[in-house]
Amino acid sequence: MTENLLYIKLNKTNYEYDVHAIVKAFYADKQVKVSTPESKFKQEKINDAGFFMEAELYKEGAKLRIGGNEYQWQFRRNAARGEDTGEASYKAGFKAFLYQSLQNSTGKSLPWGNLTGIRPTKLAYGMLEEGRSEEEIRNFLEEEHFVSRQKAELSIDIARRERELLADVHYEGGYSLYIGIPFCPTTCLYCSFTSYPIAAYRKRVEAYIDCVIKEMEYVSHRYAHKILDSVYIGGGTPTTLEAEQLDRLISALKKFFNFSAVKEFTVEAGRADSITEDKLKVLLKRGVGRISVNPQTMKQETLDIIGRRATVEQVEEAYALARRLGFDNINMDIILGLPKETEADVQNTIDRIVKLAPDSLTVHSLAIKRASRLNQWILENGVSMLRNTDKTMEIAAEGAKRLGMEPYYLYRQKNMSGNFENVGYAKSGKAGLYNILIMEEKQTIVALGAGSITKLVLPDGRIERSENVKDVTLYLEKIDEMIERKAKLFSLEQTVDSDEGVRD
Repeated sequence: MTENLLYIKLNKTNYEYDVHAIVKAFYADKQVKVSTPESKFKQEKINDAGFFMEAELYKEGAKLRIGGNEYQWQFRRNAARGEDTGEASYKAGFKAFLYQSLQNSTGKSLPWGNLTGIRPTKLAYGMLEEGRSEEEIRNFLEEEHFVSRQKAELSIDIARRERELLADVHYEGGYSLYIGIPFCPTTCLYCSFTSYPIAAYRKRVEAYIDCVIKEMEYVSHRYAHKILDSVYIGGGTPTTLEAEQLDRLISALKKFFNFSAVKEFTVEAGRADSITEDKLKVLLKRGVGRISVNPQTMKQETLDIIGRRATVEQVEEAYALARRLGFDNINMDIILGLPKETEADVQNTIDRIVKLAPDSLTVHSLAIKRASRLNQWILENGVSMLRNTDKTMEIAAEGAKRLGMEPYYLYRQKNMSGNFENVGYAKSGKAGLYNILIMEEKQTIVALGAGSITKLVLPDGRIERSENVKDVTLYLEKIDEMIERKAKLFSLEQTVDSDEGVRD
């Protein structure tokens, strides 16, 4: 077991996340453990296995020992370039040093360089907002963060398109709404989201809807003065609800909120084994304009492995039904790097999706989450059975191009297969506005339901959060506390407004 572990000794705290993320990106098939002076796991266990890397950080720079090699870095403050000469500048320099040392040690380069955050397009977006040229942004990404030319171009292209799509969004005077339905037919092998098997929770669904409606009522009154831009019902799988339950939920939504300015109303139908004609008719009747029918793959053997009970044929039938009923904005999700899938399998999936001709396509790179059952599968079958490559990414991008789509949003996750990214592609006029808003964090998103997180974007750019408990039973018991958490969060807006009034 120890040969699969990489132990890192770090002499300072507050650097663990970045060190872990960068090392893990180079060694995706290994478990990475970072030891600091405050670590809770026993030092002697690490000494038995030996250290993969030791990092000594000090005021003037840092020293790394990787295997038999030693690397040194001297921290040079560059005030002439307007850089922060404090901790932020030191950390940026250390991350660059760590990346280059691992690059030298392994002989590998990573497509996203030393960027460890999930929103790489935020850098390009922010620089465009500052009036920087595309050449300046490209050089910054390549030279400061070692991002490949291809990914730098992609980041700039998406940031430019995002700015155009968000031009009419009400940032300070508006908000978006997310409603989480944490039930699924089954839990997929790779899933770590808050989801519960609908069969076991069927008797609690009505009570759950009652609680979500209670949250709705509070938010609608508290935000009556604000403009609602987009609404997204996700999960879980929202269509695990019965048609009558969906109708009750959305009817309440339309009752409490003013939809006159809503630009996009999405319901993530998702699983084909939960989609029926009566449910789709409810969504149409209640004004849902955008839905998802998500195959993840068009290979039946893979669907069986990951625990999605719908067959490939059911996916195609659900999609055809939605088209026949009149939906004209349908998204499909796929995942690259699923167990045992080859480039030929990905090509087959793309070819079948091209024939269906959805309006948007979201291409996910498999992320190995600690809370998912995928970790056990990897122990039994080996991580080499998960293959995501430049070629599979190219196959997906080419398929989107054949469908007349362009990339419009992008995000990354920790422990992604191939160290790649998730990209949303869409035809003109069919991009998912909510997807961009959740990534760029330019607007407040109020979230309802178990496991959801409200993000409050304050006028000074700060982002504050309020989390609902994940457990459904606890959510039902503590709904009043969830509302009180929101009240406390929303009060921060008044505090900022008051402070600005004093300054004026």
